[in-house]
Amino acid sequence: MSTAPRKPLLPLDDALAQLLASVQPLGQTESVSTTDADGRVLAQVIVSGLQVPPCDNSAMDGYAVCVDDVLAAQGALPVSQRIAAGSVGTALQPGTVARIFTGAPVPPGADAVVMQEECAVVEAPDAAVPSVQINSTPLPGQNIRRSGEDVSRGDVVLAAGTRLGPAALGLAASVGMAQLQVVRKPRVALFSTGDELVLPGTVPPEQMPPGAIYNSNRFFLSAMLRRLGCEVTDLGIVPDRLDATVQALQHAAASHDLVLTSGGVSVGEEDHIKPAVQSLGQLDLWQIAIKPGKPFAHGRVGAAHFIGLPGNPVSSFVTFVLLVRPFLLRLQGVQDVAMKSIASRADFDWPRAEKRREFLRVRRNDQGGLDLFTNQSSGVLTSAVWGDGLIDTPPGEAIQYGATVRYIPFSELLA
Repeated sequence: MSTAPRKPLLPLDDALAQLLASVQPLGQTESVSTTDADGRVLAQVIVSGLQVPPCDNSAMDGYAVCVDDVLAAQGALPVSQRIAAGSVGTALQPGTVARIFTGAPVPPGADAVVMQEECAVVEAPDAAVPSVQINSTPLPGQNIRRSGEDVSRGDVVLAAGTRLGPAALGLAASVGMAQLQVVRKPRVALFSTGDELVLPGTVPPEQMPPGAIYNSNRFFLSAMLRRLGCEVTDLGIVPDRLDATVQALQHAAASHDLVLTSGGVSVGEEDHIKPAVQSLGQLDLWQIAIKPGKPFAHGRVGAAHFIGLPGNPVSSFVTFVLLVRPFLLRLQGVQDVAMKSIASRADFDWPRAEKRREFLRVRRNDQGGLDLFTNQSSGVLTSAVWGDGLIDTPPGEAIQYGATVRYIPFSELLA
């Protein structure tokens, strides 16, 4: 009896392209305080209604001067006024200087600021005001921050689809935005499958039954989802039964944008995710050509997206950062979701060329190279804690000591 030939595994780039093509960004938005918008995705264009800074101001504590006066002076120049940040000075009198502080408006008639460390105050007993000896030759424009050099009136400060971080929030505040219109949070239902799974806290380590393991995936997946701005509904552990899996999927899909599972997506007799999803909707992706993480699935259950991650913790972790993260960002309207790699030096040998594209756990060393975690098994979560990134290794490619490799820091993938 002949059997149908097995389909080739889908390359990662093709799987990601297919996954992103299936995304229709969320249309709903909400207004939140700029203070509370960290990590959210902007749903509006921010246009500045003012100049930042609003006027020419001093970048230093020092003295505002007219360069020609300093060049012509035979000695110290009298101080004619004092200008602090938040106050407004008068026009600089010819032949004088103004004491000025960082952020204070530069008075008309001044065309440079000399830092106080390059000046010496001369206190003459019979002088009504102190004088200052300028001990350097200033240049026009020196230490002056020009009006609008950061933002000009009418500039697009932040584009819709920007994922807001601390600097972006500060920029929004600098043009007066106390509230921001952001994309609503994706609603994600999360559950794990596996009769071997036990929740920490329910059974002490010394009483764990043979073959049982604590459910670690639940904790790092929940954390990563929340970092991506999601509202997470944790549905716990679903028994290894088809009826229970179908029921959990139906319940989760009814009120969520994404149903995310870990485990049950392999090809064993106790892996019920595939038939359950197919009975309720459609399965578009099934197994991809990467290591770790081959058993990855995507489809739909009703109106909700479905993504099934492998049960092995490192496989689940890696497929999340490579595929689920860009999917969720695109769902919120972010366009640039490509992972960025850095050309780095491998300070190890990896002679075992893998047929699939492989992601090795590494960390940077003090010499600027990368060290390899000794055990690259998909069940060794220690490697993701010890490491600070992944090496993206093409199929069939071994790594020799000193070779240049593509390094993807976790700071890029977990932000």
